[in-house]
Amino acid sequence: MSQQIPNSIPKPLVTTNQVFIVITSLLGVFVNTNILFIPFLLGLFTVITKINPIVMMGKPFLRKPLHTYHPEDKDQQIFNQWIATISLGLALLFFYLGWNVAGYIFAGMVIAASGIALTGFCIGCWIRFQYQMWKHRRKMAKNA
Repeated sequence: MSQQIPNSIPKPLVTTNQVFIVITSLLGVFVNTNILFIPFLLGLFTVITKINPIVMMGKPFLRKPLHTYHPEDKDQQIFNQWIATISLGLALLFFYLGWNVAGYIFAGMVIAASGIALTGFCIGCWIRFQYQMWKHRRKMAKNA
């Protein structure tokens, strides 16, 4: 019997988190910017504890055993959460300072990245891969 891959998250739970970020960020942009505190604080909790409350709340709704779903790398998801949390934090800061255009830009980047991820392309994954390749090339150049 196969088991869930260690350090992985089932894809439906990652999707649930992405949908949550898109919806709350859209509400924050179009209803009240204070709503952005919800995904920001949950993201902050996630990056500090490595436990995502949205993922945890979604687990009971999965119908099949966890190991049967496509696994997503947990470290990659934490990296993506860092990007979203920093961007939401900057958006909130800019809104607080009255720099609304910058606030909308950073909130829009989160909405765009999460929305694009829902279509299958992970911008955070691409950024992390490029960073890891850069580190690898640097290491190889030092060893040469």
